Amino acid sequence: MAGSRRMSATPAGQGGTVHSATRLHPGPLSTRISYATLRSQGVSRARIDAAVARGALIRVRRGTYVAGDCPADFLAAIRHGGRLDCLSLLVALGVFVIGSSALHVQMDYGTTRVPARRDGVLRHWRRTTAARDALAAPLVEALAQSCRCQPPRAAIATLDSAWQLRLVDEADIAAVFRLLPHRFGILRAHLDRRAESGIETLVRLMLAAQGWQVEVQVTISGVGRVDLVVDGWLIIECDSERFHGGWEEGRRDRRRDLQAARLGYVTLRPIAEDVLHRPDEVLTAIRDVVAHRAALLGRAPRSAVRR
Repeated sequence: MAGSRRMSATPAGQGGTVHSATRLHPGPLSTRISYATLRSQGVSRARIDAAVARGALIRVRRGTYVAGDCPADFLAAIRHGGRLDCLSLLVALGVFVIGSSALHVQMDYGTTRVPARRDGVLRHWRRTTAARDALAAPLVEALAQSCRCQPPRAAIATLDSAWQLRLVDEADIAAVFRLLPHRFGILRAHLDRRAESGIETLVRLMLAAQGWQVEVQVTISGVGRVDLVVDGWLIIECDSERFHGGWEEGRRDRRRDLQAARLGYVTLRPIAEDVLHRPDEVLTAIRDVVAHRAALLGRAPRSAVRR
């Protein structure tokens, strides 16, 4: 499916689900600010109290304030004594992730007055280049941490997503891997910034593991751009409800599929829900299609890999 796509956010508490969101638009006060700083800038205690009363400022910890429109997850991270990090920060930035609904918080060594640990909060203690008053961990650090908190294929999908969204560039990707142990380096060769959705990355990795030749974002004359082409004849379009919610979209896709069939292509459209929760069924269906075509042509399938 051509065009920029991201999965819609899923309800909290659904572990192992996809999370995404619209791009974060921070308020005018994008960092935390201390009471002492406000007073040094000539803001009286009465004005501070008035700003809190009308919601322009939020007191998050003793002597620490943020803007009244600060998003909830950022507030929660600060109240835990840290910064929004890892999967939680990436969700806020619209990056594709797979994981639980836990709040990920980056913590500085030596932080005092840390609240008691509670369920649903993952604290990542590490050194950081973040400014002391920053609300969030640096994006490169958050991406590196996300590789530790997700399975390998999910981590690749997350990195592809951040890259495709132009939140990072090749130098940033290199910086991510410098923050990780050497064993994570194997992931780098599997990144492809052309992927237009995390689901597309997951399907690409699934197909490549079978030994099939997979082309990404292929333009076919008379059809347009398609997500994946396998072995030169099988089109895979990675669909999600967000981008296929109306009949007009469906009608356009069916016409594209018909034109592709006239050119000798077969089109499959696995849905995101099945890719995430029934990947074996999706892979079995694709294998069967490949095997049937091979039987019709009187030859064995290219790959006999069974995983």
